[in-house]
Formats: sequence, structure tokens, C-alpha cells
Amino acid sequence: MARNPLGKTRDVENPYATFTDGDFEYRIAKTYKLAKNEAADKYARWNVYARSPFTYNSWEGPRDTPRAEVLGNMRLTYASPEFIEAYRDDPKIRIAA
Repeated sequence: MARNPLGKTRDVENPYATFTDGDFEYRIAKTYKLAKNEAADKYARWNVYARSPFTYNSWEGPRDTPRAEVLGNMRLTYASPEFIEAYRDDPKIRIAA
């Protein structure tokens, strides 16, 4: 069985990826499955840090959040090399070439 390269929790200042939508921001601290296995799982979740006006722009987390919630209206604004490698073929995540 292949090992998940994004399975170790990272600090808020060193996320695997960052997604934003206006004043809302998610930083990916950890994923629980290999990227290729998430597409078939509508309940896939990521461990994220979050901040928004509702948190007074302070970080909360990390907390488990549905992958679909992160990808819903959010835009990828940062991706680590590990994240790019894992998700480069995922049609729901637009990684700039």
C-alpha cells in the first residue's frame, strides 16, 4: 500500500496548500487519503487551519473539513511541491503550469 505524502500534520505557517475566497482562507495541514482515492469518496476530508472575519482573522484549527467544502468556491493560491505532485491530475484542483 502506498504511503500518503501529505499525511503528516504541518504547522499553519508551512501548509501543503492554501485556498482563499475573499477574506476566507484555508491552509491544508494534512490529508487523510491518497489524492487518487479521494475523487471516489464524497466524504473525503482534509485537516485545515481556517481564518475569516468570523474568527476575527485569527487561525482556528487544525480541524477536519470536507474536501468538497474547501474546493467549493475557494481558489488555490499556494501549493507546495508535494501538493502539486499529488494533485496535478485532479480536475477539481486547478494547478497553474
